[in-house]
Amino acid sequence: MSTTDVTVLRTPRRRRDATLLTVGLFAAIASAILPVFSVIAPGAWTVGAFFVTAGVLGAGLMVRVGRLPAALASVAEIAVGIVLLTAIFGRSTALLGVIPTPATIASVPDLLAAAADEIRVGVAPVDAQTGLSFLLVAAIAGLAIVLDHVVLTARMPLLAGVGLVAVSLIPTIAIPSDIDIVGFVLLAAALLFLLRVDTRARAAAGSPAAVRAGSRRVRGVSATALGVAAVAVIVAVVATPLLPQPGLRFATGGTGGIGTTINPNLELGNDLRQPQDVDVLSVRTTGPSAPYLRAVTLSRFDGAVWQPDSSDTVPLPGEGAAFDPVAVDEGITVADYDTTVTIDQLDSPWLPVTYPASSVTGLTGDWLGMPQNRTVVTRAGSTREQVYEVQADVPRPTLEQIRSRGVGGPDLDPALTSLPDGVPAIIGETAREVTAGAQNPYDQLAALQTWFRSSAFRYSLDAPVDSGFDGAGLDAVADFLEVRAGYCVHYASAFAVMARSLGIPARIVIGYLPGTATSTAQQGGTEYTVTSSQLHSWPEVSFEGIGWVPFEPTNSLGVPTNFASGSGSGGSNPADTPDQDAAAPDAEPSTAASQAARPDLDAQDGPGVSASGRTSTSWVAPALAGLAVVLLLLVPSLLRVLRRRRRLAAARAGDPVAAWRALQDEAADLGIRSSAAESPRALAARLTAEHGIDADDVGPLRAAVERVSYAEDAVDPASGPGLVAAVERIRARLRAGASPARRAIASLFPRSLVVRPGAVEAERETVGS
Repeated sequence: MSTTDVTVLRTPRRRRDATLLTVGLFAAIASAILPVFSVIAPGAWTVGAFFVTAGVLGAGLMVRVGRLPAALASVAEIAVGIVLLTAIFGRSTALLGVIPTPATIASVPDLLAAAADEIRVGVAPVDAQTGLSFLLVAAIAGLAIVLDHVVLTARMPLLAGVGLVAVSLIPTIAIPSDIDIVGFVLLAAALLFLLRVDTRARAAAGSPAAVRAGSRRVRGVSATALGVAAVAVIVAVVATPLLPQPGLRFATGGTGGIGTTINPNLELGNDLRQPQDVDVLSVRTTGPSAPYLRAVTLSRFDGAVWQPDSSDTVPLPGEGAAFDPVAVDEGITVADYDTTVTIDQLDSPWLPVTYPASSVTGLTGDWLGMPQNRTVVTRAGSTREQVYEVQADVPRPTLEQIRSRGVGGPDLDPALTSLPDGVPAIIGETAREVTAGAQNPYDQLAALQTWFRSSAFRYSLDAPVDSGFDGAGLDAVADFLEVRAGYCVHYASAFAVMARSLGIPARIVIGYLPGTATSTAQQGGTEYTVTSSQLHSWPEVSFEGIGWVPFEPTNSLGVPTNFASGSGSGGSNPADTPDQDAAAPDAEPSTAASQAARPDLDAQDGPGVSASGRTSTSWVAPALAGLAVVLLLLVPSLLRVLRRRRRLAAARAGDPVAAWRALQDEAADLGIRSSAAESPRALAARLTAEHGIDADDVGPLRAAVERVSYAEDAVDPASGPGLVAAVERIRARLRAGASPARRAIASLFPRSLVVRPGAVEAERETVGS
């Protein structure tokens, strides 16, 4: 075969490889972008980013397919990227809508400034406006140009993979949260695909003989490569989360979980069901009892998901900052409490603070205050090892005062009372039934709280999963009201939705239950320890002249809201709890204390139950670990089956080399060694003499292999069925002569995946030389 013929044959291969690499690179970039959605909400910018990336990579592919100089690929990609960015973001000032003019270029600094403002004042997940969208799309387009050069021009896909992995990890580092499993698997698959295509292209880029031999050689290692990839992905996705975790970064935070971070959502069930508990922080307060600590408020509700607040923020100077003074009506007492918080094993961008905080001092790093809800968040820092002081001015109305107040107010956002269309009838009907005898909003809310905390409900981690409503949307609330069993997410969401159905403004807070006292009261206040199992959610309601008042509907947890009559010491509420029981003044104001009076608590599962009582799901981690081990043990067997089917399919098409390799694999699996220096004739004679293989089976197979080793056109499709039949008969005879233990080992741990007999390949290389 002439060199010209080889070139003609190899050009389509190069075009195909370039196309596959381009497609794989696009998939890898798209997969690396997925984790960004935890920081920046998907929207129009996502479509623009994918569109511009496809255009840029497509331009580079056209240059390569057109057999133009490789240097022109990057030039063409930059030009196409500029045109597409102009068409999307600058067409009003562009020539023909796509060609940038000086005015178009002059608008870029304004777009970047707008992007910086969005990043500075936004709270994740940020809704990207024009400026931030431009920055994201342009950055992703630039990344695509660079990676295209690295992968297709420099042919270094592994280096590109390092960059893409780094890009995918940035959102998780910036905002501590779970790794995006879907994104990880897709990115891993895309990177392995790039490496696979590049490896095949390199193996094929040789002499004509190398091209023919290399194709089989690459196919020979595909199963091993696939096995390594599958094991790596399975270990990363299934086994790694079950390993012992580092001290400061456990799983995602959730109510009652082992997590030492806080996620601003109500999907807390998985963490609730983890039995391990760690100390996350300690609190020393001048208040009469342990305070609730708030971290995130959720006010927007679309019927399926409660969204965290993302209102305007203000920078907090290093020495601390004061929110606006707490505004209450005249005659309402305001108590001033100082609380010192020392973070232990909590790594979160949301800062636990008492409510309503008037100032926060002692923080290190760049922190922002959200005046609307008096929460504190950081753009790039963490709560890790922070020690800070919070001053809270807590309104303490009497029962008569709060009963006389209305809810809401003219300045309150109407969204706080809104509900989407399609609210299940059971929600409104139940709310009206429970509050039928109430004369004012507070009595309505107190009736709801009492109803939820009555014996009609029970705290359960398993009931929502068993009944299929483990969420906080309208359908989940309706199911919860039917089943009447759930955990804090369901109680808080049901309370807030039912309050809104009565026209009462309500929102949900994620934070921590009161801790457990670890020292006696002294001059600096009593110290309390808060654990990861006390991460919690509860509802709040806005009263005119008082502000937001928390309620505690979760059955058997926390401290229910109530207020004392007259001008006495005020009542108790989840933000500030006085002595809880006059008959037991020394009772600790903690979760355990609030549960001590419940004789039925031992039958329940929840954060307040002892470790021995929380064993209903303790089997989950060992079961998952066992499943992971079983899957890992089955991977070699599965890979061996796939390889055998592939070889026999090639043999059925008339390829005697594939049939011989299938025979060598069977011999290797059963412990019959086949040296790379041993010829097919020698191996055939040894199998006949030592293992009782019929010469009429192995002889024609050996002869076909020898012919194809010396003749390029010795492949005869008509001989395929005979080759396969011979391999099957030899396999059956070899396995019949092996012991049951050897056959089991050969099936579960096939040696042929790691021991590669090379007689045929060695002989082909010798002949080719």
